[in-house]
Amino acid sequence: MQIETHGHQIEVTPALRDYVDTRFTRLGRHFEHPCQIRVQLGIEKPDHKAEATVNLPGRTLHADASAVDMYAAIDLLADKLDRLLMKQKEKMVDHHRGEGLPRDLAG
Repeated sequence: MQIETHGHQIEVTPALRDYVDTRFTRLGRHFEHPCQIRVQLGIEKPDHKAEATVNLPGRTLHADASAVDMYAAIDLLADKLDRLLMKQKEKMVDHHRGEGLPRDLAG
């Protein structure tokens, strides 16, 4: 998994970059194939905002979160992306269910 962290009118410190990397590495467990995550951190007064775009083969997912401090926004964003990726994975699995049934049982 490749994680790019950028700042929008904010400097991304090594501590922020490391925090993003540690929070987002758990997202890699959902898919075997490599994916790219682009994270953008910024400030929209009075809140801190974190946005992410996940590029999967054949699909692009986007989420954003805002909170009073940047670390809380990153936590919220990681949780949102975790739910989005689980939902996407379930769609991929459900799409192939029922294909192996005999024709007379399928309806």
